Parts: sequence; structure tokens; C-alpha cells
Amino acid sequence: MYIKRESESNLNKWLITNKILLVLGARQVGKTTLINHFLQDKKVVFVNLDIDSEKAKFLALSSLSPAEAIKGFGNPDFLVIDEAQRHKETSRIVKGWYDFGVSTKIILLGSSSMNLLNQSAEALTGRNEKIFLPQLTFKEVISSQSWYVNQFTEEKLLENFSNQINSVLLQSVIYGSYPGVILSDNKEAFLLNLSGDYLLKDILQIGVLKDTEKLLKLLMLLAHQVGSEVSVNELATNLGISRITVEKYLELLEETFVIFRLPAFSTNQRKEISKNKKVYFWDNGIRNAILKEFSFSPMRSDIGKLWENWVISEFAKKDLLSGKKTNMYFWRSKSGSEVDLVVKENEKISAFEIKWKDKKINKKSFENLYNTKVKLISSDNPFI
Repeated sequence: MYIKRESESNLNKWLITNKILLVLGARQVGKTTLINHFLQDKKVVFVNLDIDSEKAKFLALSSLSPAEAIKGFGNPDFLVIDEAQRHKETSRIVKGWYDFGVSTKIILLGSSSMNLLNQSAEALTGRNEKIFLPQLTFKEVISSQSWYVNQFTEEKLLENFSNQINSVLLQSVIYGSYPGVILSDNKEAFLLNLSGDYLLKDILQIGVLKDTEKLLKLLMLLAHQVGSEVSVNELATNLGISRITVEKYLELLEETFVIFRLPAFSTNQRKEISKNKKVYFWDNGIRNAILKEFSFSPMRSDIGKLWENWVISEFAKKDLLSGKKTNMYFWRSKSGSEVDLVVKENEKISAFEIKWKDKKINKKSFENLYNTKVKLISSDNPFI
């Protein structure tokens, strides 16, 4: 079953350009499936650099002239290079083909933004378009359900299918929203497999990681601290490694789409705290798999943290899909006032307080300071 993705509109825009396309996102978010579906009526050749035989063929053909290389692939309309970061010269090679003027349109897929983007930054400047593909948004998850009615507004969906939506919501909060999870009959097994060595494969293959045991312990610590300010110094002490090493590991986890960090929002350093950052997981299922905690009870002790992570990751996914147009923060004053999420787009500021169940909130400190109303997001209305 194919789940329709919001990124399809971005692909349509790319088709009218002659640029190389980079599709970036975590493993198993559906990059290959998306491209396969989108180009199902086209002449397409897929090359996966994670497979030794296919990588060998790619390297052999790359030594030829651009015309001969493309001919060796069968002169396809589209050449899709999956796990493109597996060879450090990929961007240089396709740049040569592009500059030669080959008619084949080239797509690079990558599950590690760091290597692929760093290599591509200079070689493909002005020659590429980037699409970031996150895990499924809640709207995409809902649209995959058999009872979904396309012409209904979100309000009408909530009115007519509130029980079904609540059930899907709780599953998303516990199991996350990888396409494989949505379609799997054994969601826990899928997540435990994905959160093991398979998820960390990119980090391990980058080659700078020295201690996988420390990394796994770091993930455990982060999973317990979702929604809280994280001190790098405290993490370093708990792990028995240097602060620099912890920062390196955090950056690797960010670049491979496992976590993301929110800095503090501040325009007045004297009254607000802005040193530490909060860490969130791109997917709740991965966080719960790391802890091996899949309790389905809405009364579980960490439901508030899970709900906060789910909501903020939904905002982060929307930002990725729109091309990273916003900046996201949390806010806390020295007097103890807090706001869970502040979203800034150009000069526009939006603020949100996140509660699992609807509660009264009093955020006058932030509202008076920034002349911006703080909105409540609860599980009673999960559409972000």
C-alpha cells in the first residue's frame, strides 16, 4: 500500500527544472518508495550504493565519459542514486554529468544529511534542489486510514470520526509514524529492529564513532530527558567522556535525523535563560523503542513528555516539508515562566503551550513581553 505524501507537490515543482534533486531523510521514511511511485510511468534506473555490486558498477561507469556512463545505465529518463553519501565522490561525479549536459535527470537519495550535504555544498552549488522527507505527518497517517474522507475539513473529520482519530493519535504517540510502522502488523518488532544497529548504521559508517556503547547510553539518557533542558556537561559527566565528544555525538544524531535540538528564545539576555537546549526525537516510536517502553495506556507517567515530543516533531516535520522556513525555540525566564514552543518566521512570532489534556494556561509573562498570544495544543485537537 502506498501512502500519499505531501512532498509530491515539491517533486512536481522540481520536474520543470533541469537541476539535480537531493532527497534527504532518515532511513525507512519512504524516500525510495516516494520516488518509485512518483516516476512509475517513467524510464528509471535505481542504483543503491549500499549494495556492493551496484556501487562497483557505478564506480566503473563513472570512469567513462558522461555520455558513455549514462549509456551504460541504459540512457534512462531518470537515474536515481540511493544512499548517495556512501561514496565521497558522488556529487563530483554527477556534477560532471550535469555540466556535460546529459538529458537524464539525476536524483540523489541520502539518509545522512551531513556527508551528502557537505560534499554537495560546493560541487553542486546552483545545480541542485533539496527535498527533506521526514516520517509521516499526522495528516498523512490519517489519510492512509480506510475511513478517511478526502473532502472533509479537519473539523468535520473530528466531528464524524473522533473515536477513530483518537485511536490513531494514541498509536502515533506510542509507535510513531514511520511508514513501516503504520503498515506493520508487528509495530514493536519493526521499531526494535530499526532502533538497533540498523538505525545507527549511518553513524557507524561515517567512521568517527569510537564507542557505540557510549552512544547507546547517550540515547537512553536523551530518551529520558525529552522535553527537558539538556546539559552537555551533565551528559559528559554521566557518560565519562569529554564535553567535545558529547557534542560530536549529538551532532551525528542530528545529522542522521534521529534527534533535533531547540535553543532558547531570547531577546533579553538579562531576564531570560538561553544556555541549554532541549532535545527531541524525530519519532516517538524510536524514543520508546530505545527505552523498550510501549505501554499503550494514556495514563502512563511520561504521556506528557510523549505528547510534547509528538507535537513539536509535527511542527519540525512541517518545517522540513516547507523548506526550513522557520526557527523553533522554547522560552523560559529567570523567574520561572515557560512556553513550550516558540516559532519564528521572519518577524512573525507564534507561541504554544502543549498539554496532553486541555488545561487552563496562564502565560501573561510571555504575552505581555512579546505581544503574542500563547495558544494551547491538547490531544483533543491533534491537527497541527
